[in-house]
Amino acid sequence: MQDTGQNQQPSGQKQQPVQGPGVSGYLDDCTCDVETIDKFNNYRLFPRLQKLLESDYFRYYKVNLKRPCPFWNDISQCGRRDCAVKPCQSDEVPDGIKSASYKYSEEANNLIEECEQAERLGAVDESLSEETQKAVLQWTKHDDSSDNFCEADDIQSPDAEYVDLLLNPERYTGYKGPDTWKIWNVIYEENCFKPQTIKRPLNPLASGQGLCVEKRAFYRLISGLHASINVHLSARYLLQDTWLEKKWGHNITEFQQRFDGVLTEGEGPRRLKNLYFLYLIELRALSKVLPFFERPDFQLFTGNKIQDAENKKLLLEILHEIKSFPLHFDENSFFAGDKKEAHKLKGHAVDESTSERVRWSPHHEDFRLHFRNISRIMDCVGCFKCRLWGKLQTQGLGTALKILFSEKLIANMPESGPSYEFQLTRQEIVSLFNAFGRISTSVKELENFRNLLQNIH
Repeated sequence: MQDTGQNQQPSGQKQQPVQGPGVSGYLDDCTCDVETIDKFNNYRLFPRLQKLLESDYFRYYKVNLKRPCPFWNDISQCGRRDCAVKPCQSDEVPDGIKSASYKYSEEANNLIEECEQAERLGAVDESLSEETQKAVLQWTKHDDSSDNFCEADDIQSPDAEYVDLLLNPERYTGYKGPDTWKIWNVIYEENCFKPQTIKRPLNPLASGQGLCVEKRAFYRLISGLHASINVHLSARYLLQDTWLEKKWGHNITEFQQRFDGVLTEGEGPRRLKNLYFLYLIELRALSKVLPFFERPDFQLFTGNKIQDAENKKLLLEILHEIKSFPLHFDENSFFAGDKKEAHKLKGHAVDESTSERVRWSPHHEDFRLHFRNISRIMDCVGCFKCRLWGKLQTQGLGTALKILFSEKLIANMPESGPSYEFQLTRQEIVSLFNAFGRISTSVKELENFRNLLQNIH
């Protein structure tokens, strides 16, 4: 998903051109300002977050990169070496991670093994304890539930493999051209909540017939993710490729072409503001999910007790730091405006008589279903390394949205023992923190680019 053509991204009302690639001041839709985020992220959060993501629990991600594209057949595979992903050998992944991906907590592990054995038999074995039977039904319900925003990989598939994210970093691979344009055009089209019978235009926001209704928050999240990926690619660009060595580093020209206020006619700063908007959304989700990780029986289990305890301590320190952020985004304004329409987008029905939220309604799932489609589009990316990071970051954002829309369920979790109503799998946890790590890195790289640009002027 590179050379992504964000300069051609459809725009709304044009801003006045802004000199240089930077962005400053207050963000749209919230009271937070860029300077506060920069200081908080770059000096208080980023260093500790990077340390956490280098640990075994977060560096190994299981993914199926062989799933077929569900939308079209003519995928042009990238043949460049830099597009390839090197999966882990079996003995490279800690045993604790491989054992059913350590689904919930150590206390519940034996229970889960009974559950999974019962599921393999195809029914709930009546010889199991009543508690175990209940767990089988509850976990099956969770795994098959419709509260997830992403089309999750079947990690039990023979095609699913563990990947070491540290050995397969997100960076410029040379994957570009019509295929990347096609991917991003389809992704932006999923921002259009319009009748299925209407043929999708190539440029979804350019339809002057009123058929493509822009849902602002949804669009800003996708635009922010797009901008963040382009920051990564500009910061880890292939500057030199000889038979002796490959040299990766900051490509200032590439960065300016995507974000300079003049070169992009004012669109560059708008994209960066959307990146900060995405940062605030995921930051808020992490602050909300703290009680889930604070439970005594939750562990970041790899089998190494000392390391696991240290990692949980570091994770909780990071989450408490996040909770202390003074200008959190108010998720209640996430879908401002008509209450009925807001609940429809969030995937909930509204009781007309009380205006209370009803649990997931199969008839009102627009937002969730559109986001799930975006996660499925990742299987159409022809560069495997881009597909890996695209799948991880969309799953991470989907997990963040799931958290924000599960506030009451999180509040009602028991302090100990398995939580049936709200759960996060290891896949969701790893993708959530790594996705936020990517956005945190983007914010840090913006500071690096500002310093580089100051040095050449």
